[in-house]
Amino acid sequence: MPKHKPHKGLLKRMRVTKTGKVKHKSAGSKHLKSHKSPNRLRRLRKDKFLSNAEAKSMEKLLFRRLRGRNQPRTALRISPSPAESRAAKAEKAAAAKKAG
Repeated sequence: MPKHKPHKGLLKRMRVTKTGKVKHKSAGSKHLKSHKSPNRLRRLRKDKFLSNAEAKSMEKLLFRRLRGRNQPRTALRISPSPAESRAAKAEKAAAAKKAG
């Protein structure tokens, strides 16, 4: 039985982020820029993310599991608020004072 091979052209044109989103460059940003508005050119400079439906079709070409823009909140690492981080530092300092 033959092996499944990922689509090499597609692999070169996209990156999968740590959270599983699929990042790609938007079309129409390479040349013929003189007639395009500055707002449009600024939008084209930014990388885009695939939607869930598009990511699902890319899974078939890449033979691997991907996630699109809409993810469960558990998939994302949430950093603590400044108040929470201050409280954690104070707690560590108190614990170090007791030990030392």
